[in-house]
Amino acid sequence: MTTQATVATSDEASDKILVDARQQVLEKGIGLTQEQLEDVLRLPDTALPAALQLAHEVRLKHCGEDVEVEGIISIKTGGCPEDCHFCSQSGLFDSPVRGVWLDIPELVKAAKETAATGATEFCIVAAVRGPDIKLMNQIKFAIDRINEEVDINIACSLGMLTQRQVDQLASWGVHRYNHNLETARSYFPKVVTTHSYEERLETCNMVKEAGMELCCGALIGMGESLEQRAELAAQLAALEPHEVPLNFLNPRPGTPLENQGIMDGKDALRAIAAFRLAMPRTVLRYAGGRELTLGDLGTREGLLGGINAVIVGNYLTKLGRPATADLNLLVDLNMPITELQKTL
Repeated sequence: MTTQATVATSDEASDKILVDARQQVLEKGIGLTQEQLEDVLRLPDTALPAALQLAHEVRLKHCGEDVEVEGIISIKTGGCPEDCHFCSQSGLFDSPVRGVWLDIPELVKAAKETAATGATEFCIVAAVRGPDIKLMNQIKFAIDRINEEVDINIACSLGMLTQRQVDQLASWGVHRYNHNLETARSYFPKVVTTHSYEERLETCNMVKEAGMELCCGALIGMGESLEQRAELAAQLAALEPHEVPLNFLNPRPGTPLENQGIMDGKDALRAIAAFRLAMPRTVLRYAGGRELTLGDLGTREGLLGGINAVIVGNYLTKLGRPATADLNLLVDLNMPITELQKTL
């Protein structure tokens, strides 16, 4: 297990950090700076409940009470040529994940099952550096078939794109495109060497310019410093994505990070509060690793600490909580699920 971040903030200093954050973020709607985010991430355990409460109030005021539900599925799993050190889908590592393709009927079936949970978003994912012509044709066919049979918004995550591919996806009605920054610019070379932070950022900017919603997330607990965690939150805030999935490292066998300890749950909750205070109006989504890092109690605390979206069911290579567990929790917390507003 990784140790909890060292904190040495006095009660008086903690109170001032949260009072200033309340005035700036809750009242004025202005996200915290990187330096201010570092202060939040250093808050002691005694101040964590107040930080989560503030983040929850910010979420309610600037995003509303609804929680967006999404399901994801991989059209191509494994065999990726990139070396993202956290990912068991890389073909460069000796991991147990092997290349698998799903056919279109399986995608349509998964989309129907996702819609049945009340989800408004269905994301098609492929483990590739970027899509080739064959994959783009499959995606087009899948989008057409799903739209014929399922009333749900379609998102895609297909790696780095060319301008032509961005334009094609937008014209096909893709509602949202996922392309995570994963970690801070200063830490990125420690995690990925086969492509650069700037290449990822280029795809993100093209997606926004094409009019699709940008989903751009984080994976924390990979050995980055507290300062780099704050740096990532600030860099995501500057990018202004519509949605930020917040993942916590689940060390996978065979990857370079397989021996990285699991992030402390209280540090994860501090991060949730900090990311919400950095981005008061952004959809902040629970994603991979939360079951291992936070457990059931922590999952509840995060939903009351700034989170306003969840991925239900399983992830790309790992089992998640049963969809019913998350849906029942939302009912218990009196949190309504966002209703579908279909992209035309």
